[in-house]
Amino acid sequence: MKKILVIGYVWPEPNSSAAGSHMLSILRLYKRQGWQVEFATPAQRTEHMVDLDAEGISSQSIALNCDSFDAYVAEYGPDIVMFDRFMMEEQFGWRVEKNCPQALRILDTEDLQCLRQARHQAHKADRTMTTADLFNDIARREIAAILRSDLSLIISDFEIALLQDTFKVDRRLLHHLPFMVDLERLPAQTAAYGNRRHFMTIGNFRHAPNWDAVLYLQQIWPLIRKQVPDAELHIYGSYPPPKATALHNPKTGFLIKGWADDAFEVMEQARICLAPLRFGAGIKGKLLDAMMMQTPSITTPIGSEGMHGTVPWPGLIAEDADAFAAAAVALYNDETAWQQAQRQGTELLHQRYDGKILGEQLIERIQATLADLDEHRLHNFTGSMLRHHSMMSTKYMSQWIAAKNAQPANG
Repeated sequence: MKKILVIGYVWPEPNSSAAGSHMLSILRLYKRQGWQVEFATPAQRTEHMVDLDAEGISSQSIALNCDSFDAYVAEYGPDIVMFDRFMMEEQFGWRVEKNCPQALRILDTEDLQCLRQARHQAHKADRTMTTADLFNDIARREIAAILRSDLSLIISDFEIALLQDTFKVDRRLLHHLPFMVDLERLPAQTAAYGNRRHFMTIGNFRHAPNWDAVLYLQQIWPLIRKQVPDAELHIYGSYPPPKATALHNPKTGFLIKGWADDAFEVMEQARICLAPLRFGAGIKGKLLDAMMMQTPSITTPIGSEGMHGTVPWPGLIAEDADAFAAAAVALYNDETAWQQAQRQGTELLHQRYDGKILGEQLIERIQATLADLDEHRLHNFTGSMLRHHSMMSTKYMSQWIAAKNAQPANG
């Protein structure tokens, strides 16, 4: 039985975020292989975290910057270690290599945070993202973590291309893993057009792109409401702050609903899902949920990025507030176009998000890399260079000597 250790940035909250749902699907995949799976994190436990014990997955709290992790990981003796986001690889990767050198090291990037940061900075400055934005400090850390790892899971094919073409990362270090959908659990039929009303959006309020989308909807919603005066916008999401609940306005139909006990249920009740994302990275769980519940969506080029390839979008894509509102009204009022968008969503799920196929591909990739790990690492010279102890040792030794020499002599 293989032993896998997953080092999480946070405890998985599948009902709070797409990242939490994605993490749980990966953990379940590993468990189905008959592997022994343990989840460890330095994060505080939360009320919405998944019950890992019920999943047959053991868990452990670990400390940052503490040698106690060395004894822990050496005793556990994993065959595979997966880091959740680059920050965990930075903290624990070198300790894993020291204590378990033959363990396969996988980095689950979730999405490229350097890309999200670059777009956020450009958005705040009201300009197009530049290469200078992209080559930021987070990029230096994130790309270094990818290069130090044996394999990195990349959620978007757009980001695969970005890593290869812009950052020159060897394709052998990357594996495309979008959200894995259990197609057998998809509803064959959902609420009909005539039984659905209103617009909705959903997303963790702590995630900056989601909060910006709510603010952007304040501009867009009056344009929609003017043409559909009896419509409401239902805004769901975990952890709504006071600044969000303050926007609740029944008079205009702009309704902050907060936490959704069942995201699929509220998604199915709506006629249209709105996702006016102006920056971000990865792929969007809310838009995948919309496809699963056969709810057409209106989004932006950022929202649809890396999600549909050559398959038509199950709804409409618009770039500015006026076009977004016009697309939302048009699809809301056109039953034929709405039903066509439904069918396109189902087609897209089957073509790109089949969890069974994606899971098999990941396990095959892991097994193949494990079987040829020494050769695989031999070809990753940049990674071995980054892991070499001398990379910064001369600098810090020099600083230590300088500081020591600056100390006043005793006596």
